[in-house]
Amino acid sequence: MPRKSLYELIISTLEKKKIHMTLVDPGKMDADTIGAIGAQAQKAGTTAIMVGGSTHLSEAKVDECVLALRRDTSLPIILFPPSASTLSRYADALYFMSMLNSRDIRFIVGEQLKGAPMIKAMGLEPISMGYIIIEPGMAVAKVGKADLISRDEPERAMHYSLMGEYLGMKLIYLEAGSGAPEPIPSSMVSLVKENLSIPLIVGGGIRTPEQASELASAGADIIITGTLVEETEDVYSSLHPLINAIRQE
Repeated sequence: MPRKSLYELIISTLEKKKIHMTLVDPGKMDADTIGAIGAQAQKAGTTAIMVGGSTHLSEAKVDECVLALRRDTSLPIILFPPSASTLSRYADALYFMSMLNSRDIRFIVGEQLKGAPMIKAMGLEPISMGYIIIEPGMAVAKVGKADLISRDEPERAMHYSLMGEYLGMKLIYLEAGSGAPEPIPSSMVSLVKENLSIPLIVGGGIRTPEQASELASAGADIIITGTLVEETEDVYSSLHPLINAIRQE
């Protein structure tokens, strides 16, 4: 039988349980630190490692990070690239994402146009994703020139999400921004999920099991944490209860 794509593995896993993914940023940490974080995240039960960030990235840094994760973990590695210049042939897949509420065409289709032939040549699996920035948005909102969706505009978030689904995207990602002081409101997540028929990813500002559980209960299929693993001294102890809380929903 042909080997399942990573997207197919995500879908088959979601039929059984919610998913947690760990985001690491090569612009903030060296490769060895990232490898160690990946090993502890795998032990804690994370499903995959996402590699990306908004600033201070290069292809060389991303390559070093992915190779360290290859060395220290057996998890799938998914690129979360801010531009076509930060791809790595050593990853398994990438989120081929369009920032749907950007004011700059570069982040809607421009970098994607540059990256498409590179992705083909590298043999990476593209997983199309609609990326939607919710306030405060943090660095990604500034870099991506996002027309931020307010926390009290759940219907606007739902409209963008439906647009992404109807354009053929396989995933929708609601992002409050790395380091956001609090997560996206569960009421917004609930309304978006009620109207979607594709998986919903939620990230930004999620630091506790209670926050993760509330978002999973509201309808998030995949929970992303990044700042949490950057700030903690004990990745396993921080992630394990959070991942357990997600899977109980």
